[in-house]
Amino acid sequence: MTVTAENQAISLSALLRTGSRSEHTAAEGSDFMSELMAGRINEAGYAHFLTLLRRVYEALETTAAELADDPLASAVIDPAIERLATIDADLDHWGRVDVQSPATDAYVARIRESSAWGGLFVAHHYTRYLGDLSGGQAIGRIISREFGLDGAGVAFYEFDAITKPKVYKDDYRARLDALPLDEAERQRVLDEVKVAFALNGGIFAEMTTHLDRYAR
Repeated sequence: MTVTAENQAISLSALLRTGSRSEHTAAEGSDFMSELMAGRINEAGYAHFLTLLRRVYEALETTAAELADDPLASAVIDPAIERLATIDADLDHWGRVDVQSPATDAYVARIRESSAWGGLFVAHHYTRYLGDLSGGQAIGRIISREFGLDGAGVAFYEFDAITKPKVYKDDYRARLDALPLDEAERQRVLDEVKVAFALNGGIFAEMTTHLDRYAR
């Protein structure tokens, strides 16, 4: 989707949702995610995946600290939803691994590059954190059920500071919609959201190459 005079009247949050739908669907439909959601990835595979996510969130939260006073990025940055500490807690449970990942390297580099303009960082922040507060919750329930966990190892999916996720997400979208962006800038944010989904999909595709190794 390209921002036009017709859809300029659409709120930014709606534009990002509808404009990146195909990229979002493609990422969610990866073989790795299908196997994970079906409970067919073993403990080592999940630890591998979580290790890659840690690098992504480290880049996000390091960049967020650098952009704390940016007029655009500061509208969405919120320490209450940051995930790095929860991922570290989960890795203490699952075990830490040392893996190489060109797909994660590319994703991390793009996040770091987004510090050049706050709107680009907003695109990455929106893609990850709003996803964590939405579909990510279903993944957490599946991981907990399939491995018979009793609260251990799934801190990543728990937002203790957010008592009402829907209210929080509505407020987040309202903050997006209030960003002072012109037509070209809205298009730039949308394009970066598509890139973020594609980079996320790259990690899933890379994990798919390990399915035999991590079959449960």
